[in-house]
Amino acid sequence: MNYEEIFRTALDGLRQEGNYRVFADLERRAGAFPRATFRRDGEEREVTVWCSNDYLGMGQHPDVVAAMQETIARCGAGAGGTRNISGTTHAHVLLEHELADLHGKEAALLFTSGYVSNWAALSTLGAKLPDAVILSDAGNHASMIEGIRHSKADRVIFRHNDVADLEAKLAAIDPARPKIVAFESVYSMDGDIAPIAEICDVAEAYGAMTYLDEVHAVGMYGPRGGGVSEREGLAHRLTIIEGTLGKAFGVMGGYIAGSAAVCDFVRSFASGFIFTTALPPALAAGARAAIRHLKASDSERLAQRDRVAALRAKLDAVGIPHMMNDSHIVPVMVGDPVRCKAITDLLLERHGIYVQPINYPTVARGTERLRITPGPLHTDADMDHLVRSLEACFVSVAELREAAE
Repeated sequence: MNYEEIFRTALDGLRQEGNYRVFADLERRAGAFPRATFRRDGEEREVTVWCSNDYLGMGQHPDVVAAMQETIARCGAGAGGTRNISGTTHAHVLLEHELADLHGKEAALLFTSGYVSNWAALSTLGAKLPDAVILSDAGNHASMIEGIRHSKADRVIFRHNDVADLEAKLAAIDPARPKIVAFESVYSMDGDIAPIAEICDVAEAYGAMTYLDEVHAVGMYGPRGGGVSEREGLAHRLTIIEGTLGKAFGVMGGYIAGSAAVCDFVRSFASGFIFTTALPPALAAGARAAIRHLKASDSERLAQRDRVAALRAKLDAVGIPHMMNDSHIVPVMVGDPVRCKAITDLLLERHGIYVQPINYPTVARGTERLRITPGPLHTDADMDHLVRSLEACFVSVAELREAAE
C-alpha cells in the first residue's frame, strides 16, 4: 500500500477546495504589538496582525513579562513532571486560588490548554456520573464535542442558543438521570452570546448541572474580567466555568472553576490531567499577573470596545459585509473558501496585513470569513489601512474570478 500517496491525495483535496492551511512565519514584537515580523524565503518585512486572540495585548504587558522572567530565573524552565508526581509548584497553587476568586468559586483546576480542560473535564464527568446525559449546544467548540464523545455518555444536541429546544429535550429525559448542559458564553466564530440566565433557569428546573465555556470571554467582560457570567451576575448559578489563559490573559493554559468537590473529582479521575506534564511555573506566574491586572484595570477592556465600534463604523461606511453581534469579534463575511484564501493572501502580500481565512470545518461551508479581532493597540490609522486594503482586495479577487470565467 502506498501510504504517501494517500497522504498526498488527501492534502491535494484540501488545496483544491481552498481549505488547505498555510502557517505564516511571524514574530510578535513586544512593545510594538500588533506589529510583527513576517519571514519568508529569507526575507523579512513588517505586518500588522488583525486576528490575534491575545485580545487585550496582555502577552506583552510589562507586569506579565516581568513575572515570567522573574519566575524562570528563580525556578527554571519546566515544572518537572505531572502535577501528581513532581509538577505541582507554588505558582500553580497561587494561580488556582486566583482563578477561583475570579469566578467566585471554591476551587479551580489548571490544565495545559483550554482544549484539554474541556476535553478532560467533560469526558470525565460524562464517564463517571452513572447513566449521565450531556446536552450540548449545536455551536459548541470541537474540544467540547470531543470530550463529550470520549465520555461515551448519551449526548443530546439542542439548537444553538435555543432555550425552548433545550427545555423540550430536558423534559424528555428521565428525571432520575444525571444531566449536564454544556454551552459557551461567546461563540468564537459568529461572536454571538448565549442567553445564560435563561439556560440556567431551565437547567435548574430539570435538575441539570451547567457547564459554561468562557474561553472567549474571560478577561473581556465583567468588572474584574470574570466573563459574561460575571457581567450578568450569574457565576454563582453555574456548576462549572471553564476558561483559558491563552486568549485575553495573553499566556497559555486552561482551567475549570467550581466547587471544591467537583474540581477534586476531575483532578482525581481525568486522564487528561493525571498524565500530562504541568504548565511551566513561569507561564503560571505570567497568567496570574495578567489576571490580577485585569481584575483591577478596566482600561484595556474599554479601549478594546472602542476599537471594535470604530472598525464596524468604518466597514459600514464602505459597505464591507460583517456579521453583527454583541461581542468583540468582527466576522467579515466572504462565503467562498477559495475567494477567502485569495483575499487573505492579497492582504498579506500587497498590504502587510495578516488575517487568517476561516474555512470549513471551523465554520460551515458557504459561511467562510475573515475573523477580525480589533484590540486596544490598533490605531485609527491601522483601521483606515485595513478598510482600504479590504476594499481593494475584494475588488481584485472579483476581477480575477471574472477573468477566469
